[in-house]
Amino acid sequence: MSLLMASVLATAPVSALNIMEQLVIEPDNQVQESIQENLSEVVPPVEITPPEFVQPDISTSTVAKTKYENILKKSREKIQFISSSNSPESKNTQPLPDETDKNYSHPPIPPYPHPADSDDPMSQVNSVSQLEDVQPSDWAFGALQSLVERYGCIAGYADGTYLGNRSITRYEFAAGLNACLEKINEAMPGLGYAYANNKLNTVNDEDLILLQRLQGEFKAELRQLQQRVEVLENRTSELQANQFSTTTRLFGQAVFSVQGSNTTDADLFPRDGIPERQGKTNLTFTSSAQLTLATSFTGRDLLLTGLSAGNLGSNASLLSTNMGRLGFESNTDNNLVVSDLSYRFLASDNLGIVVGTAGVNPINTFRGISPLEGSSDGAISLFGQRNPILGIGNGTGGIGFDWQISDRISLQGVYSAEIPSFPGDINQGGLFGGRFTAGTQLSLAPSNNIDIGIHYLYSHSPDGLLGTGIGDSQLISPFADATAFNTHAVGATVAWRINPNLQVGGWGGFTSSKPSNLSGSVETTNWMVFAAFPNLLRRGNLGGVLVGQPPKITSSTLPEGFNLPNFSDGGTAGGRTDTSIHVELFYRAQLSDNIALTPGLFVIFNPDHNAANDALVIGVLRATFRF
Repeated sequence: MSLLMASVLATAPVSALNIMEQLVIEPDNQVQESIQENLSEVVPPVEITPPEFVQPDISTSTVAKTKYENILKKSREKIQFISSSNSPESKNTQPLPDETDKNYSHPPIPPYPHPADSDDPMSQVNSVSQLEDVQPSDWAFGALQSLVERYGCIAGYADGTYLGNRSITRYEFAAGLNACLEKINEAMPGLGYAYANNKLNTVNDEDLILLQRLQGEFKAELRQLQQRVEVLENRTSELQANQFSTTTRLFGQAVFSVQGSNTTDADLFPRDGIPERQGKTNLTFTSSAQLTLATSFTGRDLLLTGLSAGNLGSNASLLSTNMGRLGFESNTDNNLVVSDLSYRFLASDNLGIVVGTAGVNPINTFRGISPLEGSSDGAISLFGQRNPILGIGNGTGGIGFDWQISDRISLQGVYSAEIPSFPGDINQGGLFGGRFTAGTQLSLAPSNNIDIGIHYLYSHSPDGLLGTGIGDSQLISPFADATAFNTHAVGATVAWRINPNLQVGGWGGFTSSKPSNLSGSVETTNWMVFAAFPNLLRRGNLGGVLVGQPPKITSSTLPEGFNLPNFSDGGTAGGRTDTSIHVELFYRAQLSDNIALTPGLFVIFNPDHNAANDALVIGVLRATFRF
């Protein structure tokens, strides 16, 4: 039932979602993650804990209520075994608790601390613990023991006795007495059959008299039990009526990180091969936090409300390249922002819809393929998260769907605008203005060990920026006037689980962009191969190795003066002559279910696709706390 809800909630491997029965959202410690990405230029990528919707845990009072309700129900429905004109209350005999509870010697429910003059009815009920215990020397103890031996009344203890000669509470005794009443009632002719362990096969008059005496002796305890259940019912109803929400769950995440880079010489104007600038970042200690409320109104829907704050910004301006960006950036100046506000619901059993003003984009709507995706516990670089074409358009709000076509085939689609709330110039924002993206992904699982995602996106950019934030995301020379572009992007991502401890895969992407009022076009490519090592050295850990090429302009045929690759040399047509290579290593050590520590390192050779630039080295130590 929860198929589409799960898929729009989290970017999970396709094969993990290809069987309907496996798609029901379950309360598991290894929950799937919902990756909340670059919601705007001000709010870089941040990940939240996947908010699988589960019904709230039943409170302790509700558990107790259910247990004792069962006892009360049996007591009310019991056929009166012995009638007495002097003791009308004797019909309220007490049966044993549910048979699933093997030890029926439950402690009494403690009284609530109300004053003696309280109007609360619970204050009028004596605690069973205040009553005198039944000793092995008491006549009642021996009488019930003899009935147990003859009729096999009690199955609560392994040896069918009251654990030897220890004293028992009157409540426990009353429960055992009621069990004998029920068994003997069934053994009487015309009312049931004789149990195999009933040695006499009939009930004699002496036993009937003994039972009547025992029933009259303990009628007060049975009556008190009924009062306790009624009070407990009232208290439980009051608690449920006044709690915050019966359908909302809170998920949280905090990330602490230490990061820094080496010092590089950067050739900012690539025409003579001479570096003009030096790039370096300080060693910094930063943090981010995110809270997510997941609310369901019908059990087939989900409202996500995400709040985030952080102080880790992009290092692109300091390094003169965007290829050293981290996957867990969250620069809000520690101000609280709404990172997700979306509503997800099932239109049918195999079609889910998502609509929202924040958190609706291809990254959050398409099913994730790469096992290294996850800004808080996956690859440490932004490029290592996923195929960059999925970030085109920097979308925040819009509408999407996830359609499970068959067990192994699904289709996702999304329309997302960068600034859907902007009411002014149509060229700058609005739901259908400014920068927007429409895309689809066909998710395939040809076998249980292979996941494939085939991507297509169309995007409109009012200023020649793709919005990916990695590699060549700018399409036009910085010296030329801003020009609107329309982009078609295609790509694919593949992951192969060779065994539980080794997965390999990769992705590739291609974009073709045409300006609205100029001739020519701009084309880019990117690729990545990776290996993932789940459970490396210890269960729950994850190692990763990635090698790839960030987005690179391979062809630019715009008019002279508009082309980016040769912008410092007249802006003539042509593509990049050099190629950047990204190499990344990381290891996530899962210290506990809620704490992970991830050291990582990645190197960019020929940053900014320029062989004159020094290799860039970024080191990171990331700590993730989930709650």
